[in-house]
Formats: sequence, C-alpha cells, structure tokens
Amino acid sequence: MTTTDPLTGATARHTDFPPLPDLLIEPVVRAALAEDLGRAGDLTTAATIDPGLTGTVALVAREAGVVAGLRAGLMSWRLLDPAVDVRALLPDGSPVQPGDEIALVTGPVHVLLTGERVALNLVSHLSGVASATAELVEAVAGTTARICCTRKTTPGLRALEKDAVRAGGGSNHRFGLDDAVLVKDNHIAFAGGISPALARLRERVGHLVRVEVEVDTLDQLRDVLELGVAPGIVDAVLLDNMTPDVLTEAVALIDGRCLTDASGRITATTVRPVAESGVDLISVGWITHSAPILDIGLDHR
Repeated sequence: MTTTDPLTGATARHTDFPPLPDLLIEPVVRAALAEDLGRAGDLTTAATIDPGLTGTVALVAREAGVVAGLRAGLMSWRLLDPAVDVRALLPDGSPVQPGDEIALVTGPVHVLLTGERVALNLVSHLSGVASATAELVEAVAGTTARICCTRKTTPGLRALEKDAVRAGGGSNHRFGLDDAVLVKDNHIAFAGGISPALARLRERVGHLVRVEVEVDTLDQLRDVLELGVAPGIVDAVLLDNMTPDVLTEAVALIDGRCLTDASGRITATTVRPVAESGVDLISVGWITHSAPILDIGLDHR
C-alpha cells in the first residue's frame, strides 16, 4: 500500500519501510539550522532580499545517483516557515540523472535562501549514502549476499543514514549497542577468551537478543563452532578481514548453522568476490561515514 507523505508529497518509496517519523528527524534539522543561523540570522539575505518577495526553487541532480533524505532536507524550509510549499517530485530511493528535478519549494525568497544550505547538506549527504549503497547492491546482484551498514555513522545522523542505506537497497546492521550483541576481538581478549565470553552471554542477556561473534581466523571460527553455533547461542559469525578464498572455506565450515557476515575494507571493486564466497551479509562502514555526496543544486525557477 502506498501513502502520501504530508511533508514531501511523495507517494511511494523504494523500500517497504514507512518514512522516518518527524520525532527522529526534526531535532537534527533544528540543530543544523541553529548552527547555521547563529545569533543574528542570515545577514546576507536580510540585507539583499525584499521581505515580501516570493519565488520557487528546484532541487536538481547534477550527477547520476540515488535520492535519499528528502524528508529531512525539505523540513529545513518548513521549520523556518510552516507556510512554505514543499513538494518532492521523486520518492527516496529513486535513481536520478544529471538535470533531473527532485523537489520544488515555493515561498518567501528569504526563507528559500536561508534554508538552502542545510537542505542541500542533508539531501546531498544522504543521497550519497544511498548512491554508494546502490552501487554495492548492484555489484553483488545475482548472489545471496545482502549489503549492510554498521554503527560507523556520523554522530547524530545514525537514523537518517541507516534510512538512506535502505533507500539504496541495502540492509541495516544493529542500530546501537542496545539492540543486539556483537562480541568483538577486544571483548574476547578482556573476557579471557571466546569460551568464557559466550558462557557469560546467555546468563546475562535476554532470550530475544541476537548474538554475533567476530572472528579473524579459521582457527577462531573452529573454536566458536566447537562451543556450539545455533539460533539462541550464536546467531551470526562476523568474518573479519578474510580473503574470498578463506571466506569460502569459512562458509563451508559453518555449513548453514548460522548467518555469515563478511567485513573489512570492502569496496565496489572487491565486493563481488566476497559475495561469491557464499556469505549471507557484507557489512560496510564507509557507505555511511565516508560516502561521497551526491551533487545536488538549488536552481531558481
């Protein structure tokens, strides 16, 4: 079922997830506006633009990619003036080519100009995340692997960046420290080994909490397998910094007893062989923390 977003006017999304609620987006946009407006507001616009002047601007793609973050971007103008008319021409997750119009905004020109940078920062960054994700998703097409993001997100933007990953066709890893267990190398080292770490886990976490364990070598993987890998004990194994050949061997050792998750500096160039190893998930941090922006401009109409 499709619904119309009351803010953007979009009637469809690339994913089946509903739009993020204003409760999660508005604090981010308010903070960005407050940072930009400072103590005296937009001095340039106030000095050069007639307060009664109205106009229309369009968000326009300057390069090919995938759109995301429109709700956050368009909210920047609505927070400055609720009467501003904002209309998304494409839903999040839409592919765009250079010159494609993404959204239209009509209202007082001083509002359009004051909100421009915050809107473009958000939409360009989040569309960059979606575009980077889509590139990886396309690269692994035909395999069983899913592209996932991580907790390597921009502070304060996690919900928006993870939503952008979904817009690009990817999946979300855990959102924070509180929604799943991921036992990494330092946990194992300080706990005294994999065995004592896992022994404590099921005594101390709820039965509905999923558990993933990171391993760096096949020997560590064998240790985990000897302790018993099954739903409710270890639900997934993170195979970190392994070559495709080693990943293939690891997948064979696990033999479907839990999910397999590959990670470690995976790029659009290297992702296909990783996917062909048979892993279920490929976790990539750079698609949120270092994705290049998608170049989007604001044009006078």
